[in-house]
Amino acid sequence: MSAITQTSIMEGRSGTFGRLSDFFWRNPKILLFLMLAPPLLWLGIIYLGSLFALLLQSFFSIDEFSGLINYEFTLATYRQLLIPSNFDIILRTVVMAALVTLAAAVIAFPIAYYAARYAKGKWKALFYLGVMLPLWSSYLVKVYAWKLILAKEGILTWVFARLHLTWLLDAWLSLPIVGGNSLSISYTGTFIVFVYVWLPFMILPVQAALERVPGNLIEASADLGGHPAQTFRHVLFPLALPGIIAGSIFTFSLTLGDYIIPQIIGSSRLFIGQAVYAQQGTAGNIPLAAAFTVVPIVIMGFYLWMAKKQGAFDAL
Repeated sequence: MSAITQTSIMEGRSGTFGRLSDFFWRNPKILLFLMLAPPLLWLGIIYLGSLFALLLQSFFSIDEFSGLINYEFTLATYRQLLIPSNFDIILRTVVMAALVTLAAAVIAFPIAYYAARYAKGKWKALFYLGVMLPLWSSYLVKVYAWKLILAKEGILTWVFARLHLTWLLDAWLSLPIVGGNSLSISYTGTFIVFVYVWLPFMILPVQAALERVPGNLIEASADLGGHPAQTFRHVLFPLALPGIIAGSIFTFSLTLGDYIIPQIIGSSRLFIGQAVYAQQGTAGNIPLAAAFTVVPIVIMGFYLWMAKKQGAFDAL
């Protein structure tokens, strides 16, 4: 018995690497700490450190005469966000992000419902391929492709002309806010491209949430005499709501901070991302650029807090 016990316990290995391996095997917490230390240091120094430096810059101000940064704590820069021109930028960006999120949810729900309830086998694989394929192509290529599609000489205008609906397109473009010389330089075009680019980020969480809805609940609603609209309102939608909110986290935040799409497709009126780029690069007003950057951080912090209360993180 003693011989079996002695042979069942391995002797310590010789050599530096062997002893080091034995040490980590006996002290797994030290190994875990050493493995987590590099990414945590990167997150703390590079990400959180730069974020703190950005937040600190927003409490400084710019001297109007010399154009130099005045390194004294003040809220004057944040007060500049409330002037009409800057507040319009914030309001315009938030409204666009909300509309894009709402449109993406409306479009994504039937697609996700079909994939969750009816797509099986190769059809489900085809669904995932169709949703993910646009994400594999270059972001700029997609945006510039849409600029050609929405241009005055683009294929969309040609389709309207072939259908004898040019008058409808011209009437829409003549509207004061959503219109413009063409779709490629209007808020309508910006909205369309935003929805297209961020739609996959809405479809996948909604599809995952709908797959967790038991089919017998829908059947029970029908057995109790519930109409399809009642089943959707009282059964399907409440259970899918965490997935919709989870998808909205992506669509809302990505729209809120994007500046490339409004820069390429849109009017001359700025969004938050463009304002940050302009203030930091062209104007050289880094404190105001930092204050603009804090706005989406605060909005998304509040939005994530609300989403967590709705159980959206369980659908991610």
